[in-house]
This record gives sequence, C-alpha cells and structure tokens, in this order.
Amino acid sequence: MLTIYHNPRCSKSRQTLALIEEQKHEVTIVEYLKTPLSIAEIETLMSLLKVSPKEMMRTKEAEFKAQNLANADDATLIAAMAATPKLIERPIVTDNTRAIIGRPPENVLSLMQANK
Repeated sequence: MLTIYHNPRCSKSRQTLALIEEQKHEVTIVEYLKTPLSIAEIETLMSLLKVSPKEMMRTKEAEFKAQNLANADDATLIAAMAATPKLIERPIVTDNTRAIIGRPPENVLSLMQANK
C-alpha cells in the first residue's frame, strides 16, 4: 500500500497519482493542503526520504521568502512546513519504509517495483 501526499492542483502530483493508478497499486491519497501534516509526520517523511528539511521544501514559493527561511535552522524549517503546507515539496509517495519525491513522476517507479 502506497500513500501519496498530493496536491490536486499540481500537474506533477496529478501525473504521479495517475502513474500509480495505471500500475494498479493501492494508494491512500492525503491532500496535505486540506489536512496539514504534524511536525512528527514531516520528520518521519524526511527520515524516509533521507533529506534535510530544506531539501523537502519548495524554496521558490513566495511564502519561503516572506517567512525569511533562507538561513533558518532545521527546527524553524520543519515548523514552517507544518504551519504552511504549501512549502512542502510535492508529491511525496511512501510505502512506510521508503519515500520518494515524484519529480519527475517516474521517480515513483522504483518504489512501486519494490512493492509488487
């Protein structure tokens, strides 16, 4: 079972979800803009992704600049993603043991192969 942290307004997120569905994988869809992630959930995803907080963020979003996050510490960045979910890179797909950012959408193929 896969989980996609999805933004239906994002073309890459839609493409990634379509790819998962084409491969007939069961998927749980979490619209993280409607149901924001907790700090603990963000930390878990970071660990599964094996990335730093900044690597999990959309640094080109206006909110990133507006919140002056360029030189922020990790705790501040994680708190910013919890408070402003739009800052989280998308889509993220996980099988609860690993996670991948679906940019490009084909990145999720390796995760799906491991879950056949």
